[in-house]
Amino acid sequence: MTMEYPDPNYTRIKGWGVDADPKNDPTYPMKKYTGDDHRRLDYRRPPQQVAEVEVLHSNERPGLSAVFGTRQPPSGLSGQLRRFAFRYSENSFAHWLPLLLADRVNVAEGILNDFRNGIIPNIMREKGMGAEWKYNRKKLIKKAVITLAVSLALLSFLRKDRR
Repeated sequence: MTMEYPDPNYTRIKGWGVDADPKNDPTYPMKKYTGDDHRRLDYRRPPQQVAEVEVLHSNERPGLSAVFGTRQPPSGLSGQLRRFAFRYSENSFAHWLPLLLADRVNVAEGILNDFRNGIIPNIMREKGMGAEWKYNRKKLIKKAVITLAVSLALLSFLRKDRR
């Protein structure tokens, strides 16, 4: 599956090419002008990488960038959240908040996947608690006490609700 790059006529985008005229360079008095800045206008795009897996990209761009990562295609519930997020513009909370949630969901999916594959994850080590115990013991103990207190409060609230 190859993706053709859309028509390179970007004049429809407001402000596109505003810096293309070297005579209209607002940095002229401060910068030694060599002309190299405007040679980039003749840039040749590298060949388009073939998209063999689903690649999410901003809806503000006309197509995929020339090269992109394909190591972790979206999958599971986190993938659905990411697909939802990429329907919205990057200046919207509807884009960023689902992506943050998808990252947290992906961590849980990874832990479940470890259990499914017979691997018991060492979450304490993976979260760097050994280093924190060694170098920042006071903060780690404070975090653990707060987490325990909140967990016990939530548990007692849920038990009280059942009765």
